[in-house]
Amino acid sequence: MNKKAKVILTRRWPERVMAEMAEKFDLTAPEKEGILAGHALVRALKACDIFAPSVFDAVQAPLINALPDSTRLIAIYGVGVNQVDLAAAKTRGIVISNTPDVLTEDTADLAIGLMLATLRRFHEGETMVRQGRWQGPSPLGFLGRKLTGKTLGIIGLGRIGLAVAKRARAFDMKLLYHSRSRKPDAEKMFGLNYLDVLSDLFKQADIVSLHCPLTPETRHLIDINALRLMKPSAYLINTGRGELVRETALVAALKDGVIAGAGLDVYEHEPRLSRGLAKLSNATLLPHIGSATLESREAMGFRTLQNIEHFLKTGKPLDIVA
Repeated sequence: MNKKAKVILTRRWPERVMAEMAEKFDLTAPEKEGILAGHALVRALKACDIFAPSVFDAVQAPLINALPDSTRLIAIYGVGVNQVDLAAAKTRGIVISNTPDVLTEDTADLAIGLMLATLRRFHEGETMVRQGRWQGPSPLGFLGRKLTGKTLGIIGLGRIGLAVAKRARAFDMKLLYHSRSRKPDAEKMFGLNYLDVLSDLFKQADIVSLHCPLTPETRHLIDINALRLMKPSAYLINTGRGELVRETALVAALKDGVIAGAGLDVYEHEPRLSRGLAKLSNATLLPHIGSATLESREAMGFRTLQNIEHFLKTGKPLDIVA
């Protein structure tokens, strides 16, 4: 009988996935909602063929260098790999995989949801109702801004950016985009207008939605200079990467009325927020839940499982990063 590969998870995944993983592999995972970290993780990794951390876990050089020679694959449960030291993994000859595609639709749904929630002040209204302070409707009560007909500026027209554009058409929005490469087919399909100069998008958009990857060039893409280019009535939406935004600059801009509001699902130093952000009524703040549906989290798990199986059979995962 063939020996099962030893697979280490840092966090628990949906139970249906966990059951299949436990059947196919020699699985080590934390109990309940705990996190396998610190000394407990180091001990577990002493016998490891496949390391499967989540996208929320830092996988830096000291941890990679502590992996035994038997570890040949780091199978990321999620899409982002900014938290992984790819150079250290390459030096060790360890392959990296992730799970693209499976969370596109949910993240696009959330981006549109953040637009609606922020422009229509959902969180403020709900807080008032829950606190018993609502005195009934009035002509000037909780006036927000309508989403329909607004100009949406999409930065990064990958899978999620395209999915957001598709949804935005239902709101009769004018669609602008800036991306590393122009997408003529998408322009025709969704009525997108390409802007080669990013500052033009900042100036024209009523809503700026971030969907570009985090790179040295895009880190702090949204700083005080970018925010000052935006309309005072404009909104910033970030479901991409927290470090795309210089958070202290955003807090100042929201306080001073440089822009009207922001909807955020990701943060520069998460889970910590920059000082003052949590107190701003013109900011809608979500706890990094872009892919947090049962359907997506199961799909991420099963795709990771498939990557592991394919790697064990062929030496290459389906979704190879490096």
